[in-house]
Amino acid sequence: MSTYVTANPTTGTTEKEFPGLQDSEVAGLADRSLAAFDDWRSTTPAERAATLSRTADLYEERAEELASVITTEMGKPAKEAAGEVQLAADIYRWYAEHGPDLLAPEALDPQGAEESLVQVAPIGPLVGVMPWNYPYYQVARFVAPNLLAGNTVILKHASICAASSALMADILHDAGVPEDVYINTYASSDQVAELLAHNAIRGVSLTGSEKAGAAVAKVAAENLKKSVLELGGSDPFILLDSDDMERTTTIAARARLSNAGQACNSPKRFIVIDELYDEFVDGVVKQFEATAVGDPADSSTRMGPLSSLSARDTVAEQVDTAVEQGATLRTGGKPLDRDGAFYAPTVLTDITPDMDAYSEEIFGPVAMIYRVASADEAVALANDVEFGLSGSVWSDDIAKAEKVADRLEVGMAYVNEHGTTLPGLPFGGVKRSGYGRELGRWGMGEFVNTKLRRTAAK
Repeated sequence: MSTYVTANPTTGTTEKEFPGLQDSEVAGLADRSLAAFDDWRSTTPAERAATLSRTADLYEERAEELASVITTEMGKPAKEAAGEVQLAADIYRWYAEHGPDLLAPEALDPQGAEESLVQVAPIGPLVGVMPWNYPYYQVARFVAPNLLAGNTVILKHASICAASSALMADILHDAGVPEDVYINTYASSDQVAELLAHNAIRGVSLTGSEKAGAAVAKVAAENLKKSVLELGGSDPFILLDSDDMERTTTIAARARLSNAGQACNSPKRFIVIDELYDEFVDGVVKQFEATAVGDPADSSTRMGPLSSLSARDTVAEQVDTAVEQGATLRTGGKPLDRDGAFYAPTVLTDITPDMDAYSEEIFGPVAMIYRVASADEAVALANDVEFGLSGSVWSDDIAKAEKVADRLEVGMAYVNEHGTTLPGLPFGGVKRSGYGRELGRWGMGEFVNTKLRRTAAK
């Protein structure tokens, strides 16, 4: 049995504990989800869409409550928390409005038959394993398309997100989703593995670390279950030129420090053409040092704590190792002298391939800045890691930037923006950043049976 805990990272104190799932209850969850699937799949897409529309309404009506919970749980600044709540609402509403059309049968070229038709049907109960860094958004992008498709969901959230996961379940149920169609569970990793081995479960989606993804994918494969993984990232931010360096460094700093740097698709490696390098480094250091770090509930705070003391200590160890191995520390590089999981915004330069920081993901407020001589060198450096989530290219010459973006080995390439996520855009990566896609029509296609019905000619 596991224990889920709300440990406020702003104060370092434990506020509430939640009892975990009993081992004896695991099989019952799968059975309940399967029983609910028979009824849920028989409802019409329009009926399911109506529940998602009501869910979106409730997210907006209860936005302040929802935002406050994750500010307490994982230290998200109030403005960012409110933005995440609205993004989740937008995702539910997008699938409510567009999902039914995505489920409509598609007539193919008959190819000698009376009719060749592709139908879309749900596959059954699914397990979702979600992370703490975006408690509502990550869940919405998995849950919305799959409930709309007619699947049922067992949701295992991160252990620090017990309160927000319970609140999400309440909202979905209040919106009309039956209790066993969406089940929130405080399960352990071993219990998730047991669920995946159960005959009732047809697939799993995980957003999290490489280690967790590999473990879940192994169990899923052993049991012939479909899996979708969204894992880590070390996103490049390639700067080819700029006619307004102050604006560029402001954007770069805000993107890196959003959510205290705890985003898979945050720009982590800034790859800058030689003649702009010194000015860019100076500008980012200035922006980092001017960032207001403090209580995430305070509206003037720009960056809150990391999600936990252990998360802060991991980042501190990674930075210390980088410096010991020869990286240059330009600013920051230490926990702040106060209660909670606060870490100073940090800039590292002079990182070489033999250093750990070159190839690993630093999941916190740390920018690594590299100097390159050409666009070709920038692309080679950007692709020289095992991650491939997203990346961005910045230039006043759009055509040049697009050519560079097309060479990035990533699932999402941006020009003059970074990390944009919208309900209708596909989200996902390549290489060790995972596989499968979420959001838009692509997210609707992962856990459905694309079934051909062909009628012979008379």
